[in-house]
Amino acid sequence: MAARPATLLASVAPVLIGTASAWSDDVFAVLPFVVVLVAALAIQIGVNFANDLADAQKGADTEARIGPQRAVASGVISMGDMKRGIAVAFGVAGIGGIYLIWYAGWPIFVIGVVSIIAALGYTNGPIPYGYYGLGELFVFVFFGIVATAGTRFVFSSPVPAEAWAGGVVMGFLAAAILEANNIRDIDTDRQAGKRTLAVMVGRTWARRLYAATLILAFVTIIFSVSLGVLPAMTMIALVVAPLSIPLIGTVYKETAGPPLIGVLKGTAQLQMFAGLLLSLGIVF
Repeated sequence: MAARPATLLASVAPVLIGTASAWSDDVFAVLPFVVVLVAALAIQIGVNFANDLADAQKGADTEARIGPQRAVASGVISMGDMKRGIAVAFGVAGIGGIYLIWYAGWPIFVIGVVSIIAALGYTNGPIPYGYYGLGELFVFVFFGIVATAGTRFVFSSPVPAEAWAGGVVMGFLAAAILEANNIRDIDTDRQAGKRTLAVMVGRTWARRLYAATLILAFVTIIFSVSLGVLPAMTMIALVVAPLSIPLIGTVYKETAGPPLIGVLKGTAQLQMFAGLLLSLGIVF
């Protein structure tokens, strides 16, 4: 429950795109792919564990929140056990990272260390930037561009333009997942002093930002294909663009928990579908 499995698709989709790029360039290898996928999932689980712990410590998760039950705040997992869980999650990522450094070189060390520091600093540390409206930027960079281009770098370098473009698409969709979460929690976050971007701009502009982020993801595909950065076959990903319409509609109409939880899950699924289709377009 604390790992938040509904959002873990955000780690899988960028890895698929980076791997598809490697496949199309005939540099794919099975073991590095498996290790990258496990490490990416471990980092996101570690982020979710750390977020659960930090929100409980700072009083952001109370009985008033409308989302799913949080493990530490509800007492299901103790703070000590969650700290150990964080250590295990990042430890798994670190073990995978050792192999990837051996396989692909020292830049993977830099990517891994920066990613883990950024993950831990999201809601922890002296300046938890997730509490200062910078969460979307973190997600865009690390769960979009870094995850996609970093995966591609593992197989060979330099990273081709298609992987960077795919990373931008994934970044927008990953940011939309966070925006859906923060729109749902806007009232309780405000009360707890958690200044997410949604809290800072208000519900109306947060809704507009969510819609714009989804639109920009698909506009990026069209723009990249027109420039020859992405192959024309990746336009197949636009097939899932209409799935954005009911998600945006719900965000604009609803403030209750259950519908907005559905938007969060639906956005994660949209990212996975888009990532899968982009990957197929790159491969074929």
